[in-house]
Amino acid sequence: MKIGKLTVTDLENLIFKKLDNNRDDVLALPEIGGDCAAIDLGDKIAYLSTDPITGSNNGIGKLAININCNDIATQGVAPMGLMITILAPPKTTRDEIGKIMEEIQEECSSLNVTVLGGHTEITNAVNKIVISATSIGIGSKEKFLNKKEIIPGDRLLITKGIGIEGTGIIAHDKEKELKEILNQEELKEAMDFLNKTSVVKDGLIGGKYAKGMHDVTEGGLLGAIWESSRFYNLGSKIYLDKIKVAKSTKKICDYYKIDYLRLISSGTMLMVVSKENIDDLIEELKENNIDAFEIGELTEEKRNILVRDGKEEIVEEPESDELYKVV
Repeated sequence: MKIGKLTVTDLENLIFKKLDNNRDDVLALPEIGGDCAAIDLGDKIAYLSTDPITGSNNGIGKLAININCNDIATQGVAPMGLMITILAPPKTTRDEIGKIMEEIQEECSSLNVTVLGGHTEITNAVNKIVISATSIGIGSKEKFLNKKEIIPGDRLLITKGIGIEGTGIIAHDKEKELKEILNQEELKEAMDFLNKTSVVKDGLIGGKYAKGMHDVTEGGLLGAIWESSRFYNLGSKIYLDKIKVAKSTKKICDYYKIDYLRLISSGTMLMVVSKENIDDLIEELKENNIDAFEIGELTEEKRNILVRDGKEEIVEEPESDELYKVV
């Protein structure tokens, strides 16, 4: 099997088909494009999500907090806490564990979330540090996002740009090599992308206007588009010339011969919004120093199209992330 998330086919056949909902208070079952579980608490809904960090050697404490809190933010809800498991190989030093925990607490403080508990273990079952976390947020039932309200013609919007997390990870892991490819300003831009992997603020603003949101993780933008279309049972058409890509991301991807459209991008929020509300959403995001771009729309035809240089390309099912070709 390939490195990275299971394919959609394997997820459905090996995982989802083995599961049943045994409780009436579970509102959201695992499915492609779904970011959170949802539990009915009466007048409130609890959202939960879990993700590991396996593809990075740097800033993993920061990333563990952000990628898990980002999932909660896709519901327009503020994350409140996390449970964290750290699995480390025997060669790990106490200083390394301490540094990771400092990163975790620093990021928690910036997002106003709390580490609720977890587990830390030294084990020869891993060859590098792996962090897995589960996040939780509480929202009102009135704001529960209903995907049935999403229709053809709704607009697709992204925040910040694409390839954010992947660019940051590669820049840190391959810094010496990239000094021959990027100038000092470009390398700094690329390394600083790890400080832009949170979309909590994006999601809280988006919750006022968006019909649905999905954070762009493994599989990059095209993977997120494909998953979202599957989730909403619709198609999409997006335009390459409307998609912001940083110069450093382009140069890194050209050098390693990888596709920035399929590069992991925590830090990018994909939003579905009506044509009546998109301008107001973009304006409020920009007022909060978050760049936002309309990149296309949902369609009735159940296929995903990328328009590149005036030509239409079919967006295929996501496979292993481009990051794993480099690190």
